[in-house]
Amino acid sequence: MTARELDAAGITDPLLRDAYAHCRRLNARHGRTYFLATRLLPVERRPAVHALYGFARRADDLVDDPGPGRTTADRARALGALQRCLEEGLRGGETAEPVVRAVAHTAAVYRIDHRHFADFMASMRSDLTVTDYPTYEDLRRYVHGSAAVMGLEMLPVLGTVVPQEEAAPHAAALGIAFQLTNFLRDVGEDLDRGRIYLPADLLAAHGVDRALLRWSRDTGHRDPRITAAMTAAAELTRGVYREAAPGLALLDPVSRPCIRTAFVLYSAILDAVRDDGYAVLHRRSVVSRRRRAATAAGGLVRVAAARIAARRPAVPRAGVPHRPQEETS
Repeated sequence: MTARELDAAGITDPLLRDAYAHCRRLNARHGRTYFLATRLLPVERRPAVHALYGFARRADDLVDDPGPGRTTADRARALGALQRCLEEGLRGGETAEPVVRAVAHTAAVYRIDHRHFADFMASMRSDLTVTDYPTYEDLRRYVHGSAAVMGLEMLPVLGTVVPQEEAAPHAAALGIAFQLTNFLRDVGEDLDRGRIYLPADLLAAHGVDRALLRWSRDTGHRDPRITAAMTAAAELTRGVYREAAPGLALLDPVSRPCIRTAFVLYSAILDAVRDDGYAVLHRRSVVSRRRRAATAAGGLVRVAAARIAARRPAVPRAGVPHRPQEETS
């Protein structure tokens, strides 16, 4: 499948093909939900998505998986080296870093604004020292770089039926919704790294602080205050999904099944968290294989419908301007 994707995208240079294949493996290994959704994209667009994910994964790993004995200063130096490599790659220079080689090529092909990469790296640097966020507004500033820009980087790859600036707020919101979902699901794991991504004021409104979270994580005991706070965090996240939802109809019809599938599957993580009683400090909630398969199957049906519609010539009615066909389900 990798060779078919690369051939369709017109990527022929052996080193570049290896770089994209490396990014695809990272996506398959670490981003199961998103990788599944990406399989619904037109084959020639998939390598670009893998490149964007692969670079983000590489940076995130430098922050979160430092290795034994590595200090914050060591991680900062590694992240700085990656950023310099990225800047050189975006200028058209040579690089030995596979994820940079692929993402720089993707940025050039799809004319992705380089500011998005700079904002992303700024959020990655903040993860080295920032361990909590007093308010939701503080968190939104962080997730602009860590998540919203991912949605904005994706837009040129996905294509839109309106000017990109019209779709951009919804794309940014979807990136944020995905990350807020991960924050809620991974509260326990993030706490073990010393970080709390849920806003402190939201937690405090329900009588929750770091000490209570740590106690619950360490003892395995539940507390109704924590359940209430996690419920509130889930509702906040669902609100961001509502901000993002109108953007689905603004995408190129052949890209909508991919993003709709990701939308449904990530939303389903919130359902799984709810069904687990918001026990996110004690276990990781997952979407069942049956639901994942059913959602993917629905996506395949939409892919087929979109391709048929794309091949069918449009015949506008007299006096009615043609509008791009929108998804109805």
